[in-house]
Amino acid sequence: MLRSCAPEACLRNSFETSFQHQISVTTRGHGDTHDITDQVASAVSRSGITTGIVNVFNVGSTASIGTIEFEPGLQADLPAILDKLIPPSRNYGHEQAWHDGNGHSHLQATLQGPSLTVPIAGGKLVLGTWQQIFHLECDVRGRQRTVVITVIGQ
Repeated sequence: MLRSCAPEACLRNSFETSFQHQISVTTRGHGDTHDITDQVASAVSRSGITTGIVNVFNVGSTASIGTIEFEPGLQADLPAILDKLIPPSRNYGHEQAWHDGNGHSHLQATLQGPSLTVPIAGGKLVLGTWQQIFHLECDVRGRQRTVVITVIGQ
């Protein structure tokens, strides 16, 4: 039997707790980015968890969560490169079925992903100096988004 800790430490580490919080993000439409690092850090602080992970999840299929150096150049570059990789078009199967103009939105959000997991150490997010957590709207219209923040640990 393999163990990564002494038996008493494994037992002590098996008592985890969780905390969940939701935030609302109001977007202006395709390419709108928001720095949500402070809201995530606040949820981690309120949880009382000092060692663990936090999962940040966008509810919906046309927006994404990730990390980036949140500065104006990259705020413009990220949506622009996604539009080059997956451009707006009526030729997507989604467009053929629904005719709603956002087939590329679903694909861009899928490429980025709806969630992110960040380690927690000492009650703080483990992020690089120039690394912030962002929410990116990929849909063609502004939306009221719900982001679920789940903190798990000790």
